[in-house]
Amino acid sequence: MNENPEEYSVCGFFPDGTYRYIVRWVDVETAVRIAKLFAQPGPYTRIIITDGGDCTCFEWIEGKGVTFPPQVLSK
Repeated sequence: MNENPEEYSVCGFFPDGTYRYIVRWVDVETAVRIAKLFAQPGPYTRIIITDGGDCTCFEWIEGKGVTFPPQVLSK
């Protein structure tokens, strides 16, 4: 496992729960750009971005939108 927190991976989950890495070990800008491309109705029902330590730092779920990180509501 690559433990460099400055490198990110984008993973897509299919409706049956299986998954595949769309890209691995890219910079954050690339990871966000790729996640945005795939975070829409299509073959994937869930998209996550993980850092080099395998911590999830972004999650999108079909029908719910972005679920992580949570939005902070302004007053």
